[in-house]
Amino acid sequence: MKNKTNIKLPLTDLEKANLRKHKIKIANILDFAIDELAVFLNTTTERAKEIYALAEFQTVPSVGIKFAEDLVFLGYYSLNELKQKDGATLTDEYEQKKGYWIDPCVEDQFRLVVHFANTNDMTKTWWDFTKERKKFRAENGYPQSRPQKEKGLPQ
Repeated sequence: MKNKTNIKLPLTDLEKANLRKHKIKIANILDFAIDELAVFLNTTTERAKEIYALAEFQTVPSVGIKFAEDLVFLGYYSLNELKQKDGATLTDEYEQKKGYWIDPCVEDQFRLVVHFANTNDMTKTWWDFTKERKKFRAENGYPQSRPQKEKGLPQ
């Protein structure tokens, strides 16, 4: 997997210190197995799995820490888990879990991540999926179960 140097991770001061102690740069986190990371970070396997996932998701072009956190929020911990998924369905699940409408561009990111998981195509970014999303939503709309409110607005 290609290392990306601008990966951001929500590490504690202790986790950062442990990485320094083992001379591991954040850009090299993905070079280690999750159980090795747990040892180096002196943390649980679950926390190491989350850190690894946040780093892996940021290898996708135009995906940053916030969207990587959204994927973990939905319960995904690897690109491999996203291979057979659908960007529109992930968006619908995300809105259900959040309880409000999200920016439509987030769906473009879900579509990008699924595409990347299946192809490893480094040439696409989220905005390459805007037209596809607009066409899909014009034809299919949103599910009946979609939350009734927009973010930040009272219900």
